[in-house]
Amino acid sequence: MPTVFSLYVANMKEFVRDRAALFWTFAFPIFFIVLFGAIFSGGGSTSYNVGLVNEDGGPVGATLANTFQHEVKPFKTTTGTYDDELSALKQGNIDLLIVLPAGLSQTVSNGHTAQVQMYLDPSKSPTDAQIQQTIVSQVLDVYNQQVIKTEPPLALATNSITSHTLSTIDYLMPGILAMSLMQLGLFATATPLVSLRQEGVLRRLGATPLPRWQLILGQVLMRLTIGMVQAALIIGISVAAFHVHIQGNYLALAGLTLLGAVTFIGMGYLIAALAKTVESASGISSAINFPMMFLSGVFFPLALLPAFLAPFVRAMPLTYLADAFRQVTTGGVPDFPMWIDIAVLGAWAVVCVALASRFFKFE
Repeated sequence: MPTVFSLYVANMKEFVRDRAALFWTFAFPIFFIVLFGAIFSGGGSTSYNVGLVNEDGGPVGATLANTFQHEVKPFKTTTGTYDDELSALKQGNIDLLIVLPAGLSQTVSNGHTAQVQMYLDPSKSPTDAQIQQTIVSQVLDVYNQQVIKTEPPLALATNSITSHTLSTIDYLMPGILAMSLMQLGLFATATPLVSLRQEGVLRRLGATPLPRWQLILGQVLMRLTIGMVQAALIIGISVAAFHVHIQGNYLALAGLTLLGAVTFIGMGYLIAALAKTVESASGISSAINFPMMFLSGVFFPLALLPAFLAPFVRAMPLTYLADAFRQVTTGGVPDFPMWIDIAVLGAWAVVCVALASRFFKFE
C-alpha cells in the first residue's frame, strides 16, 4: 500500500498542475452554484396535473369544479377521492390537490367565508408552487367578485405536504452536485488517460515491475478524493452563502457522492478504453455530457420534459444520482424510490468498470 499511496500523491500533483482539469472539476460547478444562487428565483411550468376532490354537493362546489376542469388552461384536472388524490400527490403523480370541502355552499349562503383547501409539495419546485397558488387564488377572486358581500365568500387555505419551505437554489444545488461528479468522470478521467496513452506514459509505466492494478488504484483514489472535495465545496458554499437547507443525513450524502463518483469514474475509464485519440475522447465525453446535463433533472423537474424522452431519461445514470441527492437534501417527493436510484447507479458502476477492465489498454 505505500506504493499505491506514492502513486496517489504523484497523480494528485499532476492533476493540480493541469489548469484545464482544475477548471472543469472545481471552477465550473462552483460557477454554476454561485450563478444560480445569486440570480435564480425559480423556473416555471405551463401545465400542471391537478387532482380535484369535490365533497360539496351544492352549486358553489359545482361551479368551482367546472371552472377548474374546463376553464383553467394551465391545469389538467382529474377528479377522485381525497385519499386517492392525496396519495397521488405524495407519489409525485400530480402536482397539486384542490379540495372543495363538504358544506362549502351552505357556508357561503350563510354569509360566511368558506375555505377551499389546496395541497402541494413546494420541494419539487418552489416557483411552480407559487404559480399554482396564484392561479387558484385568481379563480377564487373571480368568484368572489361575482358575489358582492362584506366578507369574501371563498378563501384559500394552502397546505404543504412537506414540513419545510424551500427556495429554488435548494432544488438546484443537488442537481449541480450530481453534474459535477459526472464531469469529474468524463472530463477529468477519460481525456487525461487517453493523453497519457498517446504520449506513451502508460506504456512505460506498464513495463515496470509495478503491478498495473496499483497504478489504476492510485488514480482512482485520487479522483475519488477530488469528488469528495467537490461535494464539500459545493455543499459548503450553498449552505454558507445561500442558506441552502440540508434536510437529510450528511453521511448519506457522502455515501451517494462516493457511489456517484465511482459510477462516472468507471464511465470515464470506459470512454478511455474505447477512444483512440484525445480528440475522440473529448468528443465522446461531450456527446454524453450535454444530453445528461439537460435531460436528467439537474436544472428543472423531469415532469416538464416531453413524454417521448422518458426512455432516454430513465436510461441516464445522472437522472438517478440527481434524484437521490435531492431526496436527501430536500426531503421532497422523489421521482424514483431511493433503492431504485442506488440500484441503477450500482448497475451502471458495475457494467462500466467491467467493460473498462476488459477493453482498457496501456498502449
